[in-house]
Amino acid sequence: MNVLNEILLRRKNQLILENVNPDYGQTDSEKAMVGAILKNVQSLGFTFARDVLEILFHYNRAELESFYRDLIPELKKLVGADVQYNPMYPNFPQQVMEASDAELFINAIIHYWSFGTLLPQYEKQERLPLIDDNKMTVLSTGNCKNVGEILQNLLKSPTNLSENDRNDIATCIKNMPNYAEFLPDEIPLKENVAFLGKLIIEQTPIKTSRNIEKYFKTATDVLRLVTALSDGDISLATKTQYRNLRRAERRIIMNLLANCGNILEDLYCYKYEWLYIGKMLHVGEYWYMKKYNNVRGAFYTFRNEKKPMFMAGKVQAAILKNDMLEAANMLKSRPGDFARQLDKLLRDSDEKHIAYITAAFAEVAEKVSTPVLLQVREHFIERKGEKMPIRVFFPKGNVAKAMVIPNDLPAISVTACQQIVDTCNKALVAQFKTKEPMGKVYINPDFKNYLVPFSQRSASSANKIVVRGSKLPINPKAKAVRGFIWWTNMGSNDMYDGRVDIDLSAAIYDENWNYVEHVSYTNLRSKKYNACHSGDITNGGSVNGDGVAEFLDVDIDSVARNAGRYIVYQVYSFTRQKFSEMPNCRFGWMEREDVDSGEIFEPKTVEMKIDLTSESDVAIPVIFDCVERKFIWCDMNLRIAQTRLGGNNLESNLKGTTATCYALTHFNKPNLYELVYLNAFARGEITTDRNAADIIFDNDKTIPYEVVETVDEVTGLPSRTLRDKTEVPIIDSYNFDFLVGELL
Repeated sequence: MNVLNEILLRRKNQLILENVNPDYGQTDSEKAMVGAILKNVQSLGFTFARDVLEILFHYNRAELESFYRDLIPELKKLVGADVQYNPMYPNFPQQVMEASDAELFINAIIHYWSFGTLLPQYEKQERLPLIDDNKMTVLSTGNCKNVGEILQNLLKSPTNLSENDRNDIATCIKNMPNYAEFLPDEIPLKENVAFLGKLIIEQTPIKTSRNIEKYFKTATDVLRLVTALSDGDISLATKTQYRNLRRAERRIIMNLLANCGNILEDLYCYKYEWLYIGKMLHVGEYWYMKKYNNVRGAFYTFRNEKKPMFMAGKVQAAILKNDMLEAANMLKSRPGDFARQLDKLLRDSDEKHIAYITAAFAEVAEKVSTPVLLQVREHFIERKGEKMPIRVFFPKGNVAKAMVIPNDLPAISVTACQQIVDTCNKALVAQFKTKEPMGKVYINPDFKNYLVPFSQRSASSANKIVVRGSKLPINPKAKAVRGFIWWTNMGSNDMYDGRVDIDLSAAIYDENWNYVEHVSYTNLRSKKYNACHSGDITNGGSVNGDGVAEFLDVDIDSVARNAGRYIVYQVYSFTRQKFSEMPNCRFGWMEREDVDSGEIFEPKTVEMKIDLTSESDVAIPVIFDCVERKFIWCDMNLRIAQTRLGGNNLESNLKGTTATCYALTHFNKPNLYELVYLNAFARGEITTDRNAADIIFDNDKTIPYEVVETVDEVTGLPSRTLRDKTEVPIIDSYNFDFLVGELL
């Protein structure tokens, strides 16, 4: 399967298929082969739409074999079935639940004394067939244009992207000869501008900035490009070791800076970076070229003169003088900064000045970016309601960490808060009206449980794209969740070379986030709940081997019935390597109706599989709410501590885990329903009739239909039939590129 088809499969559940011979009539054995392929695909939790089957029934044997060999490995990769899952106890969970304490203790001690090389030997027993009735993911046909639309939507995103998103952009640029057709006129996210600029410079290569200069507006945009060329952090949250620029690259950077106009203020924003880059650019070499006069002048002032007072400093000075009106007047020229300072201006202003500030913001609100407007709107909705006890922040950077502080902000009047909310609503509607009409729009109310993707920079690579804090339903038939991890060592074939010990744990809390109990390598079986661990393995084996696995089952209802509510799954690197350093490490979970039926790892029951690659040694992937029967997507990390008494495990990190999870369940962010609703209100018509819609926002992929009235040619009697409306797009909550590219 080519790389473009892989992107389409992973993101859209679509396949690029060629109907090589539409008139070909299959033999009986070839038809049976299509049935066998379908059965094997279904065993992984997928099935084919009608349009795929219509093409496959015109493939000959060789074409079917080629299709199968390409598809199955990719499907296995999506659900994590591409590796072997070898737990300590092959007859888990019943074997662990029935074993004596002495047996479990002796097996663990022998394993530890052997540095993880000796495992207890048990005969694997025959298991009952899987009784779970799981919903299938439907695979339909797509085309190369669909891949181009993914590229375009990702580049149009006004929010930062994950590493996986950027990899897909790079793959498209490198493998689509016509990629330029899908480049948008504007790229709102500056990180995307830098990333695309690097790709084009390295791909072409180009000697002028003509192809990319329209995307660069400020010197900081150019700084991100130089950072990208040095493989640094384009968010500029961390320092970069800059490499020397080639002459052609230096000329491109100088051209981009010359087109940015007055760059002096931006140079001071990142003083140390520009001092170093200025030396690499050799600005003085271009003394004879007039178009670089502004660049040379800015660098001369930057190096030799005292820093002047810029707008940010003037605004801060006005705020320190408590002159909020002056600050508001200055901020009108910078609407984005105005929006970010709005709470400060309002809470510290006299009541008579609040009306002026809200009116001043209303004048420029339409110039504020959509993501900022949505967040300001949500912030003031929360501010006018019951005061939350905490404030939650997610610091900028490539590691997902939460900061929680007491909410001691002074109150703002309900009237002022409502005025800001109304202003944001009007500005958003005005912005969305400039987009293409949507027609009749159906929105499933379940979209209220999914949050708007504002920041995916530190998101892990997963088989579904979900935003932190989103609450998704657990399969109503599921009785238990089975978490799993799989990993290998970091070394070669030596069992001791680069030994990696990963631990899977789960902490159980009550409804007030009081710790109740945990299940981990220190407590394989719960005394209170129906929960158990498959055994602690401390050696991942050869990096080229089968790897090892740990599983952890928790019965959902047993937790809800016995004063518990939340199950927090956690993954610890006991040997303290960061997940980003490991060649192989993944986490996921299955939702099981009967934990003793089927194999321990059943691909068709996998709900989520993620690769752990963060710059941390503690991961908190998911929280299960056993009362509401929803899982809360977490994908968070804890700060790396230098020393932990007792090792890097659940007990040593209980306080940090509790604080992080409490934050994820007590913060308000705009949801997808609100985003779609505002778009539909601005440029369409909202309908509650799913079958009457021109576009459907729903995780249910059932194709809508229309009633067709006809007259029988023989009898002359009227008749009514149903016809599928396959042309109506159905957008689910995981369609990340559409949501950020077309709605934000």
